[in-house]
Amino acid sequence: MKKFTPCLILFLSITTFCLGGTDGFATARALSQADLFPQVDALLAPVFKAGEPGAALLVMKDGMPLVRKAYGMADLELGVEMKPDHVFRIGSMTKQFTAVAILMLMEQGRLALDDPLTKFLPDYPMQGRTVTVEHLLTHTSGIQSYTNLPEWPPLQRKDMTVAEIIALSKDKPFEFEPGERWNYNNSGYILLGAIIEKVSGMSYAAFLQKHIFDPLGLKNTSYDSTTRMIPRRIRGYAPGANNAFLNAEYLSMTQPYAAGSLLSTVDDLASWNEALLAGKLIKRESLEKAWTPYQLKDGSSARYGYGWGVGIVDGRRVISHGGGIFGFSSDGILYPEDRLIVIMLTNSTVGTRAPGRFTPHIAALALGKPLPGERTAVAIDPKIFDSYAGEYEIQPGFTITFFRQGDKFMTQATGQAAFEIFAESETKFFLKVVDGQVEFVKDAAGRVTGMVLTQNGRTISGKKIQK
Repeated sequence: MKKFTPCLILFLSITTFCLGGTDGFATARALSQADLFPQVDALLAPVFKAGEPGAALLVMKDGMPLVRKAYGMADLELGVEMKPDHVFRIGSMTKQFTAVAILMLMEQGRLALDDPLTKFLPDYPMQGRTVTVEHLLTHTSGIQSYTNLPEWPPLQRKDMTVAEIIALSKDKPFEFEPGERWNYNNSGYILLGAIIEKVSGMSYAAFLQKHIFDPLGLKNTSYDSTTRMIPRRIRGYAPGANNAFLNAEYLSMTQPYAAGSLLSTVDDLASWNEALLAGKLIKRESLEKAWTPYQLKDGSSARYGYGWGVGIVDGRRVISHGGGIFGFSSDGILYPEDRLIVIMLTNSTVGTRAPGRFTPHIAALALGKPLPGERTAVAIDPKIFDSYAGEYEIQPGFTITFFRQGDKFMTQATGQAAFEIFAESETKFFLKVVDGQVEFVKDAAGRVTGMVLTQNGRTISGKKIQK
């Protein structure tokens, strides 16, 4: 199993660092329920084929389902077809539940967002720094994520206590000063789970069950267990050679914990979003705080709130998060002002099947917004690639590298697989494995100085590292 990197597995898949684009749109009209279904079906059916790992999808607008359908297989060995009510691992979509649990305790006056971590874990070695609850919620603590450590992969099958998971990273040097940068961090959410247990006197799983799942009637949402009997829970798959599939590697579900150990269904996750909008768990004021991008010390936006990514697409606010965990990939998009919810869960970790490739398109269809048009590769002199080759820093510790491989132009993000990138013009390129576009930037002298990534209305710049 690979360590976590932005946009791929282990627990998260959000659009903040995924390659993507919004130009080249074709005109679309508002779709009725009858119109939306065939459009979505045409998008998903060719990808999630009969006899292969599948997906479940729910599109809900104003509390009414527009599309609820499953594709492909839930169990390849037994030949069980996927159903919309099957239970999936949701990976890092767990984090929004953890964040709301923290906000519930805040509203009860049992903790504050500016409380230091050491108020709850006094023996945690802070190395002269102060990390707050809010730093943990927003991935700005500077604590190293245990899933990035080289010593973690050999331990993935081991059942571990919360204290043992925390111990993996607690003595490591900080990556940066708290609040200075954003860097996705599973350790931060492990620590939040420990805080929930310390403050409530209950296990993390029991707290969520009693205070969230049961009150909301989320009967198919729970903390995962490899031994407990869980009705309608399905198998997960990994990519194999020659487009084949393998059973996913074993992962002890004690380890993702408050960062990624929940199971759920598309129906329960839609109900969860509806409950939040209705103020059933926390006040709207608290929810709005969770859906406000955290501001870093230099005044820039982290584009992330508490357990959710936050963005603007076509002038609309979009709240989103996804997850990737052994055998499963998930994504959820909420347009709160439009009351549009799109939930897609899959039982494989094949990049071309990642839900985040499809959910923005489906949301756009449901809103009658323009859809990304098909891009066409053009032939250019491969020597042009050479001027673009090199590393581009997106943020400290995260770079995108471009290089030639024969006549192909390849791109590889930190910790991720390499993919071929195709020319749309002499300065614009796109990927086929994700809906992504890269445009290279030159100065007045024609020297390549940087590049721009675009996805879902967001632009992220990268500066070329000159050597």
